[in-house]
Amino acid sequence: MSELRVTDTNSVNDSKGRAFGLEGNDFLYVIGGIVGALGCVLLMHVLLGVGMVVALLFSAPLLLVPLAWVLLLRHNKPEGYAEDLFDHLVNREGWTFAPRLQPAPILRPSGKESHAQRRS
Repeated sequence: MSELRVTDTNSVNDSKGRAFGLEGNDFLYVIGGIVGALGCVLLMHVLLGVGMVVALLFSAPLLLVPLAWVLLLRHNKPEGYAEDLFDHLVNREGWTFAPRLQPAPILRPSGKESHAQRRS
C-alpha cells in the first residue's frame, strides 16, 4: 500500500451563504420585520378591533425599517459599511465630545476667552 499524500489546503469557505438573494444572515432582519408586522396587524385588528388600514399603517414601520436597513445599508455593500457610514456622519473631522480636542472657532467674540484658555 502506498503512502498517503498530505497537502496543505485552505478549505475555509469565504462566503457566509445566501438566502432569498441576501448575503449571510441579512434575510433574518427581513423575516423578523415580516413576523413583527404581521403580529402587530393581527394584534391591532383582531384583538383590539382597530381598522385594517390603521393597523397596516401602524405596523408598516416594523416591516419597512428592517427592509430599508438591509437593502440600503447591507445588501451588496462591504463588511461594516453601515457602521462606518454612521461613524462618519456622527464623528466628522474636527468634531468630538472632548472639549480639549475641539478645533478653535474662526470668529471669536471680542472680550471673551475661550474654553481652553479658562481651563489652563
